[in-house]
Amino acid sequence: MSEKVHHTDVCIVGAGPVGLFGIFECGMLRMRCHVVDALDSIGGQCAALYPEKPIYDIPGFARIDAGRLIERLDEQTKPFEPVYHLGQQVTALRQGEAGRWRVETSAGTKIDCAVVLVAAGCGAFGPNRPPVEGIEAFEARGGVRYMVTRREDLRGKRVVIAGGGDSAVDWALSLWDVAASVQLVHRRDKFRAAPESVAKLRQLARDGRLELVVPYQLAGLLGSNGRLEAVVTESLDGVARRLDADVLLAFYGLAMDLGPIEKWGLALDRNHVLVDPATCETSTKGVFAIGDIAHYPGKLKLILSGFSEAAMAAHAMFGVVYPGEALHFEYSTTAGVPTATG
Repeated sequence: MSEKVHHTDVCIVGAGPVGLFGIFECGMLRMRCHVVDALDSIGGQCAALYPEKPIYDIPGFARIDAGRLIERLDEQTKPFEPVYHLGQQVTALRQGEAGRWRVETSAGTKIDCAVVLVAAGCGAFGPNRPPVEGIEAFEARGGVRYMVTRREDLRGKRVVIAGGGDSAVDWALSLWDVAASVQLVHRRDKFRAAPESVAKLRQLARDGRLELVVPYQLAGLLGSNGRLEAVVTESLDGVARRLDADVLLAFYGLAMDLGPIEKWGLALDRNHVLVDPATCETSTKGVFAIGDIAHYPGKLKLILSGFSEAAMAAHAMFGVVYPGEALHFEYSTTAGVPTATG
């Protein structure tokens, strides 16, 4: 009995927001997609780590929660009938006959495709723990968290947020009217977040809605039996301060692990895949990369940048999927949305 092999135009590795928009862009150019993701559901980090996190830089939306964004992107892919292979990781990538690719997964799925589009975000991701002794003891009971899936879980709680990037600032803005108190700890009085968000944060601090504990850094945790009672902070000149807390939200970024992608022979730069910024093609012909995993000079790690890269990659891949066929570009307002290609 011959093995079951799926045949398609494009195999997308990663079902996060950029991968989902890649389905749309490919569909608009009559390219069929199979999508592989290690998570059991679509959405990547947006769905798995922070579905209720507000996002402010999606064109046309003054604010949209990450989970809602995934719902809208999923709706946008529906006319093109993508085939998902979820809960499995790509374990092998081989070039077969006539330059086509064979993708194999941890679940034994085999996909034959003309091109591969890597939209794997951070690859396999996990939180960077702050260097605080005994922090693991408070993780099991939720005293220390690295993500927020439901704002309501923090209603009425004393929340300390540690970090100075977008996640820390955005969650402070989101939780001040839900939590009993919000204190944001950062080692500097400058934040690596959108200027408008930082302006809102400082106004809330002036209004007494939350407190900026700066310049301070985490020094220790207090509690018993895995239940957090307080966060100990320390100023740069060694002055300690105790912050009573039920929950510490530590936002120190994600540890990135490319996993099997690292063995595919693609040119890399510090855990990122190097691509041609005009086409998003990698050093291997027929393999493209978009989103956070892709790197080129001037790269901005924004979802909207990934959306643009999805469009550029789709147009570049068209010539591989349909060799010799001219691509007549039309705006979606003119062409409409084509029906599924089967």
